[in-house]
Amino acid sequence: MNIIVWIIFGLIAGAVAKILMPGKDPGGWIVTILIGIAGAFVGGFIGNLIGFGGVSGFNFKSFAIAIGGSVLLLFAYRMIKK
Repeated sequence: MNIIVWIIFGLIAGAVAKILMPGKDPGGWIVTILIGIAGAFVGGFIGNLIGFGGVSGFNFKSFAIAIGGSVLLLFAYRMIKK
């Protein structure tokens, strides 16, 4: 995917992860976008490892994988910052 598409996808996935895990996080929306983008990569990597598949474009399965990775990274980020 194009880098612009990854940024938009990351913004959406990061925002949904933030909605699923509300709370005060340092960094604001910039960190949320970065966590969303990284979450898409992490989710795709984990999805490939367990045989579910990776992030392959703008579809529901890729979106769910990206959100799962974003939630995982947001949780880890909160644990590190505590």
